[in-house]
Amino acid sequence: MAEYRRILLDGFAVQTIRHGETLVAPDGREVAIADAIHLPPSEPTKIIAVHLNYDSRTKEFMTKLPAAPTYFHKPITALNSHLGSIVRPQGCKWLNYEGEIVIVIGKTCRNISPAEAGDYIAGYTIGNDYGLHDFRDTDAGSMLRVKGSDTLAPVGPGLIKDWDFRGKQIRTLVNGVVKQDDNTSNMEWDMHYLVADIARTITLVPGDILFSGTPANSRPVEPGDVVEVEVEGLGKLTNTIVTGPTAIRTDVGAQPTESEEVVSTAMGGDWEFRGIRTPSKDLYPSTVEEKK
Repeated sequence: MAEYRRILLDGFAVQTIRHGETLVAPDGREVAIADAIHLPPSEPTKIIAVHLNYDSRTKEFMTKLPAAPTYFHKPITALNSHLGSIVRPQGCKWLNYEGEIVIVIGKTCRNISPAEAGDYIAGYTIGNDYGLHDFRDTDAGSMLRVKGSDTLAPVGPGLIKDWDFRGKQIRTLVNGVVKQDDNTSNMEWDMHYLVADIARTITLVPGDILFSGTPANSRPVEPGDVVEVEVEGLGKLTNTIVTGPTAIRTDVGAQPTESEEVVSTAMGGDWEFRGIRTPSKDLYPSTVEEKK
């Protein structure tokens, strides 16, 4: 499997190919991985993430999966890279990790079947879908600031082509201690299904990325913590939590909160999905009578 990494080389973004512990640029220049300044492996026009997908996460929230995946959008300004700092703004305390596998689109994709989706995928990488739950009381519907604040979408370190996502282990470690540990065989919807589902109504273009869901045990982290996401065959994404240089402004907008909903969700409680602990047919009525 070929691994490509985008790095900053002499002031320019360059895609390199990995050879052992060395990255080789198209013009032959070589950089040791340990010395490389990593960039996200693609330049997306959009970042899309699925809510629930792993069975362990669903059980943790004491809920049931809907009949089909649901999604949210992370702005591209949230994009971050391998070894990039994750900023927890001053005045906030409920910042959670969510280790995930990320799909990178390779060519323009619209109205395809799951069986065709593989042909439109450039490769796979690792992501961490951080959530700033301090804003959940105001942004629970859109997840805009919860999941879209600056730096909260690190992706990398490389793009792996021809990787088989089936039966692969995914783990998240905090300061070397395993916190999440699961397998892609426990996902309800696989990578091809997710791409085909989104592409029914939204055109995906080269570089776009899809976060495919996180296992159970997302928990808060603190400034100074080192968070690593390991995926079998994809490598390791590493980031460090830091405190933001400024506090959240108090002269505009909703402020960070610490309600029961915020704390329960951050600590793995069932608050987020209390309202949907019903059979799928009740969530998605298929007839006029059911809707009534």
